[in-house]
Amino acid sequence: MVGGAESFQMIRVGLPSLALTYMPFYVAQEKGLLRKTGLEAEYIQMNTGIQPQALINGNINFFPSLSTGISAAVAGLPLVVVLNFYNITPWMLVTTKEINKPQDLLGKKLAVSGIRTTGHQLMTAWFKKFEINEKEVGFIMTGGTSGSFAALASGQVAAAVLTPPYDDKAVTQGFKKFMLIGDLLDIPTSGLIASRAEVTTSRDRVQKTIAALFDAIAWIRANRGDAAKMIADKFKITPAEANGTYETLLSMFNKDGRLPAKVARGYLDLLRQERPLPADLDPQKFLDFSMLPGAK
Repeated sequence: MVGGAESFQMIRVGLPSLALTYMPFYVAQEKGLLRKTGLEAEYIQMNTGIQPQALINGNINFFPSLSTGISAAVAGLPLVVVLNFYNITPWMLVTTKEINKPQDLLGKKLAVSGIRTTGHQLMTAWFKKFEINEKEVGFIMTGGTSGSFAALASGQVAAAVLTPPYDDKAVTQGFKKFMLIGDLLDIPTSGLIASRAEVTTSRDRVQKTIAALFDAIAWIRANRGDAAKMIADKFKITPAEANGTYETLLSMFNKDGRLPAKVARGYLDLLRQERPLPADLDPQKFLDFSMLPGAK
């Protein structure tokens, strides 16, 4: 049992926006699972693009975007993936009712979280698939999935790349799920990125954070009604939408917290399209799963 408040270790986590993929973080805090392991957490809203440098500078201890972390590690920052939550991400292209075929997006505006974010990379692959010149579609960078939903809902764009529950929320407001795009590329999603320094000097703190997030996932699995209600309250959606979103979330979770080497390699191949990377670059260099529960 942890004693007085002064004995809690503080962690700061950079989160870009409210998103379903961060549910383990919300649950870990709101259900007291972080405090149970002796941690006090502060969640700081900051755009994905500045998180790697904020981590290196010591402004935050962790951030969740694995693609951002690996990309920054490849560029030379001493960052490492210590936990992966998901097998899949149901990224969805959601459009106005007038968009009936891919070519209908030409000359229109499309909302994504940011340049080189997962949604942006998936849309680039989607444009290639349908032989569309992406320069003929205007990207609007919104800073996060909730911002992309807001841009669509307010009529600023004809389409947005969304994850649940924003896709279901958009359908309720008269938009349509045009196509699932999350399966087009191997892109790691959410988990925990730490600095090498954090792993070396504060290993215990990293381990406790991972343990609390594992407990959060177990809580989500075991408490269907409460978890769905939490989703409904947090994302301001109907109970029916929240139940569907809960099912989607359950289907996304992986079993052991590891990122498959195949996905890491696939993502490195994707990064090679933007920058020169050594052919023999080993993805294991950016992965450290030795602190997972039961890891040897």
